Amino acid sequence: MRLNENMTIGELLDAVPDAKDILQSMGMHCSTCAMGRRETLAQAAEVHGMDVDDLLEDLKGFIESCS
Repeated sequence: MRLNENMTIGELLDAVPDAKDILQSMGMHCSTCAMGRRETLAQAAEVHGMDVDDLLEDLKGFIESCS
């Protein structure tokens, strides 16, 4: 899986279902919102006032720790 800012929340969660845990710990409850699954990671970061690069770094670290 190639994680990038254009990936949707839905694509991320389909590939790594446990990513919902890190998203929720950041205050992003996108996994429980029907519309949230269609947002890109960049859009979700912007809505939540986060830097998309920081979000991607945190997600990559989480995914690596699950492997």
